[in-house]
Amino acid sequence: MKGVLGWDIGGVNTKAVRVAGTRVVAVRAVPYEIQRDPAALAPLLARLAGEVGGTPADAHAVTMTAELSQIFRTKRDGVAFVVDAATRAFPDGLVRVYAVQGRWLTADDARREPLAVAAANWAAAARLVARSFPDCILIDVGSTTTDIIPIAGGVPAALGRTDPERLREGELVYTGALRTPAEAIAAHVPLGGRATGVSAEGFALAGDVHVWRRQLAPADYTVATPDGRAAARELAGERLARVVCGDREILDEAAIDAIAEALWDAQVTRIAEAVGRARRRHPALELAVVTGLGDFLAAEAARRAALRVTHLSAALGPAARHAPAAAVALLLAAELARETVTS
Repeated sequence: MKGVLGWDIGGVNTKAVRVAGTRVVAVRAVPYEIQRDPAALAPLLARLAGEVGGTPADAHAVTMTAELSQIFRTKRDGVAFVVDAATRAFPDGLVRVYAVQGRWLTADDARREPLAVAAANWAAAARLVARSFPDCILIDVGSTTTDIIPIAGGVPAALGRTDPERLREGELVYTGALRTPAEAIAAHVPLGGRATGVSAEGFALAGDVHVWRRQLAPADYTVATPDGRAAARELAGERLARVVCGDREILDEAAIDAIAEALWDAQVTRIAEAVGRARRRHPALELAVVTGLGDFLAAEAARRAALRVTHLSAALGPAARHAPAAAVALLLAAELARETVTS
């Protein structure tokens, strides 16, 4: 087996990581909204495989969150669609789908057990992190959501398994570094020194906040902007002005700074509260491993929860932004190596 490609197939982003042995050799992530062009998924997978140097001999490790897309009436339908796309893209390759309990399923098994593989990407990331950090809280802030997973004694100790369970337990928080609308972050922001209600018109996203504050580069803003214009910092400021129904002729830079700072603080506070909840269940855990596009949010939330912080990127490099894809690739590579030794 020459290599393993790890796939994290989401509703709005698809990520591919290729590993050889225990080493990440290539990473690629592209925005792709499955509900806008579902037929494009299989060709996209085939193209990305080529872009990361994939070969016909490579195996494919799949995890997903795309099954939640509104295009599918049920998660069963979504899982089947994603699995079918992977097997069409790689008809001669070994395809395995990661299950939340840590099992590897064939395509047929995944179709029969859709809830075992639906949104199991967090579990793969946690199992990989547990190998190097057996006692920690993993905080992965992506473009849309935040995963908060306690790991104790080298084992992921999450209470939830499905998305509804994880939302209930505070282990899945629907706030992210790009796609979260400003009005879903905070109900009020300061204007002229006074708390002011925000519009609910989808004028600005979290990405605008973080580009304005220079915590993300415009190139990191890979989703469509609310107004269809560029992700430049100046235009992010204009979108933030709209949050209070203003514009840049009305609001100066200091006013935009105050709005952005308030939204940043509210987002960090929400994540920190969920981290604190996990820590109360596991008071012995003192370390946070942070990763994802929004690792800067995760790091500040961890500090507010009185945790020490280490960045997964120190070990995985750029692949840490796409930890689940890297995780399934590395985990399957290890599994295949064990099978080779014992056969």
